[in-house]
Amino acid sequence: MPINLAILTIKKAHEGMLSGAFSAVDLATAYLEEIKKKDGDINAFREVFADVIEQAKKADEKFAKKEGVNPLLGIPFSIKDNILIQGRKAGASSKILEGYVAPYDATVIARLKEKGVVFIGRVNMDEFAMGGSTENSAYGPTKNPHDLGNVAGGSSGGSAASVAADFSLASLGSDTGGSIRQPAAFCEVVGLKPTYGSVSRHGLMAMGSSLDVIGPLTKTVEDAEIIFDAIKGEDKYDSTSFSPVKEISTISPKKIGIPKGLLDMGGIDPEVKANFKEMVLKLEKNGYQISEVDLPHLSYSLAAYYIIMPAEVSSNMSRFDGVKYGIKKEGGNLLEDYLNTRGEGLGKEVRRRIMLGTYVLSSGYYDAYYAKANRVRNVIREDFSKAFTLVDAILTPTAPSHSFKIGEKTSDPLAMYLEDIFTVTANLAGIPAISVPSNIQIMAPHHREDILFAIGKDIEKLR
Repeated sequence: MPINLAILTIKKAHEGMLSGAFSAVDLATAYLEEIKKKDGDINAFREVFADVIEQAKKADEKFAKKEGVNPLLGIPFSIKDNILIQGRKAGASSKILEGYVAPYDATVIARLKEKGVVFIGRVNMDEFAMGGSTENSAYGPTKNPHDLGNVAGGSSGGSAASVAADFSLASLGSDTGGSIRQPAAFCEVVGLKPTYGSVSRHGLMAMGSSLDVIGPLTKTVEDAEIIFDAIKGEDKYDSTSFSPVKEISTISPKKIGIPKGLLDMGGIDPEVKANFKEMVLKLEKNGYQISEVDLPHLSYSLAAYYIIMPAEVSSNMSRFDGVKYGIKKEGGNLLEDYLNTRGEGLGKEVRRRIMLGTYVLSSGYYDAYYAKANRVRNVIREDFSKAFTLVDAILTPTAPSHSFKIGEKTSDPLAMYLEDIFTVTANLAGIPAISVPSNIQIMAPHHREDILFAIGKDIEKLR
């Protein structure tokens, strides 16, 4: 039977395969055909795996034997190019890692393999996850499936586009300052940034180690919840990971906070403001209590983030030197090897952030910049903790604008960085956040993804 990929969810796909209406092979084939038809224009995939049908056949065997049947069995996933899958290439969309093959599975991949998912391929991204439009990929930008003249967002642009274009039913991305949520908003899908540490980072190429989180991009909030439940939990390979909190209140979240002065901020698109106000009114009419909350240091979050993140980038990127893996450009001595390899292998944005990070960590500037930014981060965390004693969740737009034209902001890094203004706070505070269509972000206290799912499902019904 023909499969309508546009209306498919994980639950519907599972029911279809369980009932025999279609097989995992049928489902995988349908996605492969869409990729063949449309990805030449969109450029979501870095690589479509050659063994997709073989993976799907194994899922069908499990369905036939009724072994290991679960909601994710046979579900086609795309994977961001910075998450390792053993024996497959992983390049973070950078020339410096061209040809690199992952020697082990990321923990999230191992957990999805246990569920029997089908990995369709690896998808495009901003180089080493540094960017907000996927224009920093060394292999060309990913275009927005809804408007090919526009960006898909970043850095998980390939992940968001692959779901929006019906190339995969779900995707995994990474979020350091909004890299799951912003492309989700631009491509009109759901993007979840879990609580820091709730999902293992083992096997994710590190960008900002105190900020990075792996999370799902999906068609619906329920799909994001299913995937989060599958990948979350403590991991011996990641010392920052933890087991799920067992005792959680089951009270329905009904109190939503709006940051004081939020809509008076400059740089927010009028359409984004109007859309946000409309959703707030709908929530109020449906029983939610809406109130303003005071987050007095919110205005410092972007500045703090763009000190802390590059500092961690400069440290993490030092391993890419052409000695251990990836390309190597020879020079007259070891220093010239490093300079040639990194100069030719790394793009402009990555080099810019390495230089910024090296500067703020250098002697004489560490206390003035990096140490001060971390103090600001702690104050922002306290602001959120206080706010969450008054409300269950905080609502903002995900991004200050809708998807913009390709090339519109590439010559102005500051304009691009401002796209992160609403998203970076959740990473600084370590709290969970979700973006739901249309361009709405919900933030909740640590470990309370359940609140995000409850409110997110209500917003889906009200659209």
